[in-house]
Amino acid sequence: MIKVLFVCLGNICRSPMAEAVFRDILVKEKLTDKIEVDSSGIEGWHVGKMPHHGTRKILDKQQISYEGMKARQVSKKDWKNFNYIIAMDDQNIKDLQKINSQNEEIIVAKLMDFVEEREEQEVPDPYYTGNFDYTYELVTEGCSHLLSYIREKHNI
Repeated sequence: MIKVLFVCLGNICRSPMAEAVFRDILVKEKLTDKIEVDSSGIEGWHVGKMPHHGTRKILDKQQISYEGMKARQVSKKDWKNFNYIIAMDDQNIKDLQKINSQNEEIIVAKLMDFVEEREEQEVPDPYYTGNFDYTYELVTEGCSHLLSYIREKHNI
């Protein structure tokens, strides 16, 4: 089982959006028995809370489920439990490296790193920008390319 963890700052906007979008793709592609997905945040401000109302609104509009999703904080255990830790921006990567940079067996990368011809290097935080539609576009594109990468690398 391949396990993917999406990470952003607070785990209420970008990473739960990515988790929901990626999970939706996995259901449609009939890959839920091969790939598992979760999300977490660098900070613990929102632990136990549902995704942000802006994230829920765009996911509802796209008919993508976020049922049962609640924010959690990233922990060192995640390096043992996941094959991929996928961050939304450079600061997330730096923060993740402070938590644990010892395990070279897992891939820690930004979501947009998987998009070859990309306009953005990072997924902007809609908590601050207010642009949940643009975040959704980037997340969807990134998730699609990430899945292609995983399928190729693991012969799925």
